[in-house]
Amino acid sequence: MSSPEQTQAKVCYRHPRTETAVSCSNCERPICTDCMVFTSVGIKCPECGGTPVGAKKAATRGRTAAFRGTDYIVTRAMIVICVAVYVLQVAAAGDIRGTTGEVFREAALFGPFVADGEWWRLVTAGFLHAGPIHLFFNMLMLWWFGRPLEELIGRGRFISIYAVSLLAGAAGALLITPTGASVGASGAVFGILGAGLVLERNRIPVFGRAALIVIAFNLAFSFVLNNVSVGGHVGGLVGGMGAMLVLSRFGRGHAVYGRIGATELAGLVVLALASVAVSYARVRGLA
Repeated sequence: MSSPEQTQAKVCYRHPRTETAVSCSNCERPICTDCMVFTSVGIKCPECGGTPVGAKKAATRGRTAAFRGTDYIVTRAMIVICVAVYVLQVAAAGDIRGTTGEVFREAALFGPFVADGEWWRLVTAGFLHAGPIHLFFNMLMLWWFGRPLEELIGRGRFISIYAVSLLAGAAGALLITPTGASVGASGAVFGILGAGLVLERNRIPVFGRAALIVIAFNLAFSFVLNNVSVGGHVGGLVGGMGAMLVLSRFGRGHAVYGRIGATELAGLVVLALASVAVSYARVRGLA
C-alpha cells in the first residue's frame, strides 16, 4: 500500500503547473518532458545536463520580457554609480571617509530631513558609503551575489528587486534609527540575498544552495559589528524576499521563466509604496 507521499503528484521545478514522475538523476529535482536532457548516465535537468531545453518560443518571450542578458550590466552599473558617488563624496569632504562634505549632507538618510520633505534621501542614501572599507565590502557582496541573480532572472526582474530592496532597506533603517544617519548599498544587497533565498527554497539554485547560510552569517555580523544599520539589512532582506514572491506569483508561477505581467508590476509597486509609507509614518511620528 502506497503512503500519501508516494501518491502525491510531483511538478516540474521549471514548470510548476506540469505534473511529472521523472526526476533528474543528479539533483533529483522533478522535470517534465520539455526539460529532460538525455545523457549517457541518465536523464538530467537543464542545469545538470548543461543544455538549455524546452519550448524555444516561450523561453524567448520570457527572456525578452525579463530583459535577459549575460553581461551583468545592471550589477556593473550599480557598482560604477556607487564608486563614482564615493569619489564625489571624498572630493566634497576633503577626506577619505567622505562623510563631512556637501554630497553626504544632502543625500544621506536622516529621519528629520526626510520629515521636512527631502524624500530623495530614501534612494540616494543607497549609493553613498562611509569610507573605503564600507564601499569595498558592499561592492564585493554586490559583485559576488548580484551577477548570478541577474544572469538567472534577467535585468528587468533584477532592477525591480534592487529598487524595492533599496526602499525597504531605507524603511527598516528609519524604523530602528530614525535620528541617525544611514548610508550604503547593503540594504539592496540583502534584498538580492533574500530573493536568492526564495528561489533556493523553490529548488532553483542561484548561490550554490547556500543563500540561507550566507544570510545567517551576514545578519550575525550585523548584530555584532558597530555602526551597522541592522534595520537597513533586515528591511532590505524582507523587501527582496517580497519582490521575488510577487514575481513568482507566490509559487503559482515561475520566477525565472514566467512573463512579467500587470499583476506582478502592480505587486512590486505596492511593495515600493508600502516601504515609503512605513518611512513616512516613522519620520512623522506615526509609528
